[in-house]
Order: sequence, then structure tokens, then C-alpha cells
Amino acid sequence: MPVLALSSRSWGFGIATFLLSLLLTLICMNVYAAQDYFPPLESQGGWRKLKDPDSIRRIAGMDPKKLEALSDWLRRSDDRNFAAVVIRRGYIVLEEERNNSAISNATRVASCSKAVCATVLAIASEQSQGGTLPCKMRFDDRAFDYIPWAQPLSDPRKSRITVKQLLNHTSGICPEATGAPNDGSWDYILGHSGDVRTAQLAFDPGTACGYSTHALAHASLVCETVTGKTYDQYAIEALFKPLGIEHWWFQYYEGGEKYGRHPSHGLGMPARDLARIAYCMLRGGRWNDRQVIPRWFIDETAAPTHDVKTPELRWKLNPQVFSHGWELPARLTGEDGRSGDGIPADARSKPGSGGQILAFVPSLDLVVTRQTGSSGQWTFEEYLRRACNAVILE
Repeated sequence: MPVLALSSRSWGFGIATFLLSLLLTLICMNVYAAQDYFPPLESQGGWRKLKDPDSIRRIAGMDPKKLEALSDWLRRSDDRNFAAVVIRRGYIVLEEERNNSAISNATRVASCSKAVCATVLAIASEQSQGGTLPCKMRFDDRAFDYIPWAQPLSDPRKSRITVKQLLNHTSGICPEATGAPNDGSWDYILGHSGDVRTAQLAFDPGTACGYSTHALAHASLVCETVTGKTYDQYAIEALFKPLGIEHWWFQYYEGGEKYGRHPSHGLGMPARDLARIAYCMLRGGRWNDRQVIPRWFIDETAAPTHDVKTPELRWKLNPQVFSHGWELPARLTGEDGRSGDGIPADARSKPGSGGQILAFVPSLDLVVTRQTGSSGQWTFEEYLRRACNAVILE
């Protein structure tokens, strides 16, 4: 009997060990599956989606009741048409639409396009180092070396502006605080139209922070010179198609015989396709077996890319919010009614006028987008904050 009892105990211990090992294996498989999942084209099925509360809680680790409250909040937050998507662990856990399709509506995403442009320039910079493009370019290079259309420079200080400063709003080029229109012909954008606001820098490069749409228009021209392709063509080939993005729209500025017609950085894209860009950033720049976005760029966007401390000129925001085209919402301190409370420090986002937002949070494996095609104010960070709060922390 004693031998039998010992054998039973050993058998029971063995079963327990086996079950524990199986559980750990399943957990690891689930984590791996989340890390290794990349959605097919929307025309081929698109993002996987969870609908029932139990799956949302068990598989995606999200609180169904908080997501339901977020859905209600989205519909009450304004009366614009919109499409909004929340993705956790590679699963759509919330998708709300009001007359805009999250799959196919590619109307403008306003300033979300700035983050996209910076990401495209990072890819161009990385590829240029291999000698396969017409020019080599790094973010610390002088930007106007790649903008021949701007010669002669309307302000000699422009020669000192770096590519990086075009992206983080420290270039001094026509900040929105000047009140100058954001759109116009290329002679106006490049400072050759006689408008002093675009001709003269608002401050010496790198000494202040002034949110500038004009600076990103310059960045699209940098991309054209470095790659030998128009900005839209290169963005489609180097970023959109590798990620399976199928719907887009680009903004163009006219320039006549002297400057030509070129795309600016402005674009439109559906909420689900925007999510692919954020998801690629979330996955370290990888898409399936390809490194699409350089890892160094993703790492650098996690912190400010300048050392300016004085408030941004228009909204008086903490300038440390601004990185390479992306923003760090956790660093918002209440100016202009925008607060980073409740948002993880590693979150990156890009809000756009009219309630557009493109965001990802690595520590939560979370992607958040919203697209309206409209303009105007909206509580961008509240959407991201509520989505973060719906994550069930383990």
C-alpha cells in the first residue's frame, strides 16, 4: 500500500506539472500569435474582429462594458460623420461608423498626415544609406540641400534648417501662430510670393517651437529629391503597399512652369488603413517578414527630438510633446484643454483637426484611430485615454 500511495502521489504531481506546462505553452502561443499576426488586405478579409463580450475579455483583454461606454461616448462626442477603430492584440474590439466606412472612406485625415510623412521620410533615409536612391539623407542633414525649388532662399537662415526640424516644429518656417493659410501654390509655400510670413522665418532654427504645416510640405519635397519619385508615388510603394493599404488620396499644390505640380504631405485614408501604419509601428516596424519602417525611427519617436523648452507658439503646448512627426500625448499638461493624464508614457499619437487621430501604445499592445474628413476641435486625448482605460491590466 505505501508503494501504491507514493505512486499515486507521483502520478498526481506529474499530471499537475503537465497541465501547468500546457497552460504556459498556450499562454506563450497566444502571446506569439498576437505578436506575429498581420492582417490580410481588406479586400481579402482584412482585420480579424471580436464581437462577443466573452471573447473581447478573454482573448483581447479588454473590458466589454468600458468599450460599450466608449462607443457611446464616440457617438456623443460630436455630430460629425466618422469611423473609429480600437485594436488590441491584433483584434478589432471596437468599430464605430457614422456614414463613414472604416474600410473605404479615404477623405482627408488632416494633420495625421504629418506622422505619415515623417514615417515615409524615415524609410527614404534608411533606404538611401544603401546607395539605391539618388541621394543619401539623414535627419540631421540640412533640409534645403534637398529642396532646389526654394532657391534663392527667401531667408538665409533657412540654409541651417535640418530635416529633423521640419518634422518636430522647430524649423521656424511659417508657424500656424502667424495666421497664414496652410495651403497655397508652391511659390507661396517656399517664400517666393511676397508674403513675409512664408518668406521670413519666425525664429532661428532650433530655438523655439511653432507648429508648422508648411514645414511638412517642405518635407514632401525633400522626399522627392532623395528618392527620385514624387512623394505620393514613393509613399505608396515604400509604405502603403507593403502594409496592405488599399485606399488613399493625396493633396497637390500647383507651381506653374517654374515650380511644377507636386504632392504635399496632405492625404486621406480610411480608419482601418490608418491603423495598419500604427500597428506596424507597434510591431517594431515589421510587417510579416519585412522590416518596413526603420527600428531607429520608432525608437526615436518615443522621446522629443529637440531640446526646446519654451511653449509652442500657437497653443502654448509643452514643446516636449513633439517628436519626428508623431506626438507624445502623455506629456500634455493641460494647455489648450489637452491633458495626458491616464495615457501611458510610451504612447505615440497624431491628432488632426476635425477629430482625426492615429495612435499606438506599445505597453498595452493597443492601436486607436478615428477618421472624419472634417475640421475643427475635438477632445483627442479623451478618446485615447478611454481606450487605454478599457484595457484589463493583468
